[in-house]
Amino acid sequence: MNGFMILYLLGLVFLIQSGCLLLPVSVGLFYGEEEWKVYALVSAVSFIIGLLLAFRKPKKNVFYAKEGFLTVALSWIVLSLCGAVPFRLTGEIPHYIDAVFETASGFTTTGASILTNVEALSQTSLFWRSFTHWIGGMGVLVFLLAVVPLAGGHTMQLMRAESPGPSVGKFVPKVRQTAFILYSIYFAMTILEIVLLLAGGMPWFDSICTAFGTAGTGGFSVKNASIGFYQSNYLQAVVTVFMILFAVNFSVYYLLLSKRFRQALKNEELLCFLGIIAVAVLCITFNIKDEFYGGDFYDAFHHSAFSVASIISTTGYGTADFAKWPQLSQYILFVLMFVGACAGSTGGGLKVSRIVLLFKSSVREVLTILHPRSVRAVKLDGKRVDSAIIKNTASLFVISIIVYVFSVFIVSLDGFDMATSLTAVAATMNNIGPGLSLVGPTGNYAAFSGVSKVVLIFDMLAGRLEYFPMIVLFSPSLWKDGFFAMRKSLQSK
Repeated sequence: MNGFMILYLLGLVFLIQSGCLLLPVSVGLFYGEEEWKVYALVSAVSFIIGLLLAFRKPKKNVFYAKEGFLTVALSWIVLSLCGAVPFRLTGEIPHYIDAVFETASGFTTTGASILTNVEALSQTSLFWRSFTHWIGGMGVLVFLLAVVPLAGGHTMQLMRAESPGPSVGKFVPKVRQTAFILYSIYFAMTILEIVLLLAGGMPWFDSICTAFGTAGTGGFSVKNASIGFYQSNYLQAVVTVFMILFAVNFSVYYLLLSKRFRQALKNEELLCFLGIIAVAVLCITFNIKDEFYGGDFYDAFHHSAFSVASIISTTGYGTADFAKWPQLSQYILFVLMFVGACAGSTGGGLKVSRIVLLFKSSVREVLTILHPRSVRAVKLDGKRVDSAIIKNTASLFVISIIVYVFSVFIVSLDGFDMATSLTAVAATMNNIGPGLSLVGPTGNYAAFSGVSKVVLIFDMLAGRLEYFPMIVLFSPSLWKDGFFAMRKSLQSK
């Protein structure tokens, strides 16, 4: 266990957060708000802690899977705990656990909120709240790999531990170049959305914050009514399209930029993802058309498409209160919460590629029972899928069920109705934000007890990091190995 390298990387994370906090400082100065002073103070403290931890780079800089998992888990916990401090010090979120909930929800791109009046926040805090989505969307350690050279190999362990999906590969031979390409695409798409929102008449501040929330598939809005505040079909359509675009595997965009159009457009996961969206939108449209939109197909289709894109991309923006829609529509959206976006995107959920792999492996098992002597391989995009990936997919699916059942049990102790408890956990685990009933598009998570909020915070972090990095924190042997390794290293010096 390379404990000193983990501390070094945590120091770099503190430095990155310190730099990120300077943006809300600038916003506060621009709007003449006093809150900028708090953000400047927290930025300075983060900078000092970062310097102390990353002052000297360890000579031994090679690390493996367990270090990668531990570094990622601790980094996201640190981001959530420290990023919550400005909310608490400004008094805009009086209770620290609520501030951590809001911040963890931001960084994990969940969008679940404890705020009853979002518009009461200062512009400074509204910006920081939305900016956490953008930081967490692609991942702070992916950003770290893009800007900081980390020699010694095995840095792919960090990207694999932080990036969602059953498998993470390199676009180019060097991990740093891959991370840089990912962030370049991410940045360019964010700028494009801002431009299109501005073209539709959305104010500058709102456009930037909305684009941050869409890019990270987070869902924090600067308005209480979310995107429904903007009574413009154009603006809502732009957000709908970009929620879907950011939920697509970024490797597809790399293939398009590399002019490998046929390979990109034949991507099996992409086709399944778009197919699921199309079927869900049409089913909900016809289900709500007459009762809620007076038979107007266009309005029903518009709001159905927005809600489906919002849920399957795990963004969580809203234009309509789908918690009041018919049971069939609610059921479809509930299922989409678990399906989630594509692997290698900024979205959460189980991921479409995993759904495809689980379905194909199940079919293979059935056919093997019927024809014991036959040999069938599970393929994705025409390529044979390694058995280790299938095993990992099945393991993650089982772990997610265990975490879900345990979390629902704890949250149910608060005494809310089952729809609230079931969807609150589903919405946080899958980084969606809104659920049904009390936590629907017009509700929030303020009423939950402190214990339930801690459980939901864990669910948000576990869901964003796909469980394994958070689960390893509970391994006594891991901490024991790390302690003895660091002690041995100090004694040798």
